[in-house]
Amino acid sequence: MTYDLNITFDDNLVTGNETIDTQHKELIDRIQNFVTACQNGDSKVKAIKMLDYLNEYTDFHFKEEEALQEKAGYPEREKHYEKHEEFKKTIQELYEYLQEYEGPTDRFSELVQKNVIDWLFGHIKTYDRSVAKFIFMKQNPDRC
Repeated sequence: MTYDLNITFDDNLVTGNETIDTQHKELIDRIQNFVTACQNGDSKVKAIKMLDYLNEYTDFHFKEEEALQEKAGYPEREKHYEKHEEFKKTIQELYEYLQEYEGPTDRFSELVQKNVIDWLFGHIKTYDRSVAKFIFMKQNPDRC
């Protein structure tokens, strides 16, 4: 893998919701572990195991986020859910790619950068911040 895909959780990704932020930190750590396995030229099997690890936490996180939205009565939850489904489809496409090739390739790295890292960071900065803001405003009506 020739890309330098160093992924870290920083202030640009903070939503202000402790639950969401804590889970995003874990999710980003898992993505970094997956990317590291790919960058190290690890075997296809290890890349798939790391993708499993990422997929498992992504599923957990999305369900948690969707439950928060449901509980808060977030009006855009259907659209947000659709975005989560898009990401799940991307994970499945990465599985399919790994099945077709001997292991992670440069093209695979490009897909991870665009469809996992860029997507997730953009999603957090827009959709997830919107949810966190909505929940905060609902819990703190005197501050609105």
